[in-house]
Amino acid sequence: MGMLLTGLNSCFSLNLFKKIVQCSSNRIFSSLKRELHLTSICLHGEYEWQDPKSESEVVNITYIDRDGKKHAVRGKVGDNVLYLAHRYAIEMEGACEASLACTTCHVYVEGDYLSKLPIPEEKEEDLLDMAPFLKENSRLGCQIILNKSLEGMCLRLPIATRNFYVDGHKPKPH
Repeated sequence: MGMLLTGLNSCFSLNLFKKIVQCSSNRIFSSLKRELHLTSICLHGEYEWQDPKSESEVVNITYIDRDGKKHAVRGKVGDNVLYLAHRYAIEMEGACEASLACTTCHVYVEGDYLSKLPIPEEKEEDLLDMAPFLKENSRLGCQIILNKSLEGMCLRLPIATRNFYVDGHKPKPH
């Protein structure tokens, strides 16, 4: 219910919401669910904290941090690279929490894995144009979703990213 409340528009009152939830008609609730665009896919990083259910889901990738240290990570099909980095305490910020509003999850996709990724949408390309240290193999980590073809992928973090903060504050993922 908490996730549903966060998705409510300000035009909905809490009392109206309670009445709708109390209603026993699945049709009305399903209609409300469609209007609010709630999906099981949009879990804001919670999925990445779950272990694979079977070995067939496992996707092993490596992050190379700003100091050049390699971090081998056991992800799974469907993991978002940004949130997976948070799970393993890799310093990929993600200040906008994957809402495509910043470039703090900027990564370099090593080798031929760039060609295995979907073509970036216009919004991602526009944001990347503002990223410091942009390269041809630059992508936003929040837009990379793991699949089996990405097994062995290596992602290098740039030496710096541009943050909203000017005081050196580093937000912690939550």
